[in-house]
Amino acid sequence: MRACAAIGVVITHVGFQTGHTTWSTGRLLGRFDLAVAVFFALSGFLLWRGHAAAARGLRCTPPTGHYLRSRIVRIMPGYLVAVVVILTLFPDTNADLTVWLANLTLTQIYVPLTLTSGLTQMWSLSVEVTFYLALPFLALLARRLPVRARIPVIVGVALASFAWGLIPFSVPFGVNPLTWPPAFFSWFAAGMLLAELTVSPVCWAHRLARRRILMAVVALTAFGLAASPLAGPAGLAPGTLGQFLIKVSMGAVVAGALLAPLVLGPGAGAERPGDGQGSDTSHRFLGSTTMVTLGRWSYGLFVWHLAALAMVFPVIGEFPFNGHMPVVLALTLVFGFAIAAVSYALIESPCRNALRRWERRNDVTPLDSSVSDSPEPAVAC
Repeated sequence: MRACAAIGVVITHVGFQTGHTTWSTGRLLGRFDLAVAVFFALSGFLLWRGHAAAARGLRCTPPTGHYLRSRIVRIMPGYLVAVVVILTLFPDTNADLTVWLANLTLTQIYVPLTLTSGLTQMWSLSVEVTFYLALPFLALLARRLPVRARIPVIVGVALASFAWGLIPFSVPFGVNPLTWPPAFFSWFAAGMLLAELTVSPVCWAHRLARRRILMAVVALTAFGLAASPLAGPAGLAPGTLGQFLIKVSMGAVVAGALLAPLVLGPGAGAERPGDGQGSDTSHRFLGSTTMVTLGRWSYGLFVWHLAALAMVFPVIGEFPFNGHMPVVLALTLVFGFAIAAVSYALIESPCRNALRRWERRNDVTPLDSSVSDSPEPAVAC
């Protein structure tokens, strides 16, 4: 699913760069940016599930130190290499010290005019890292709640997050509070709710999630609404607050409807209370060797795809905004996954495995996403 989300991000950027910004195709291709909602929901699900299980006595509370170390090692090495290479070699960055510092620290959504060429997609990674930092505090507050109140409270906070845009902020030119983390909490909450449900007794939500055709219809309908004028104009033109809220709410629905059958359906992971159907059965398509491999490289694709896209136009002898989307998309994916594979093999995987080896010498801990106390594997995958 990560691979699908990363490809979705590539599609929306290739669509824009090849000039598909008209009403017909521009809206549909542009709305593939809701792939970011899938990324956020996946993070909410995987990082919250250990806390949901611990609240029900199924495992120990995920240790914060291990969690923060694993997040840093998962995100920063590959990211920092990309920032240094792109800011150094990209001809259009013109990066000053402020741009360098904001991008190296993933604070570019808070610092005016620091989203720069080749790295503009990193606004979402900045949001995600803020969620990583906030999650231990959210988990600490949630531990004070009765188990039966956890799901209603998450729903309530997600609904309250829609009011973020109503808060009157005084910000400098070049900073948009609607790109700050609270505006997108509902996307993380979609995954957090699914995490809670995976360790809850079977109820109507599980039975609904098992109706895959219905979930697909829900996702497609929400995607269509998000691509309509109700969610704002095509292209990069800003919409109204109401249009932004429609887009964000539909993003939460799309992400939830896509993930629910994978994590709540029959054979979708660890056994739930009252359900004898839990197993680790692989999804026929998403669990294939090809998709699992692309999933491992998906973070690298996300980080490098704009650089790969910039390489494509000189290769085919065309300028941006002149069409040729099928060729540009295919080459961007080929170049992007090639760079991502190298990044994974030389940077991401060695760093993660080095951390695993260090931790196993000191304190073997379960995976943050595990619903049991089984130790994490020695090799990260």
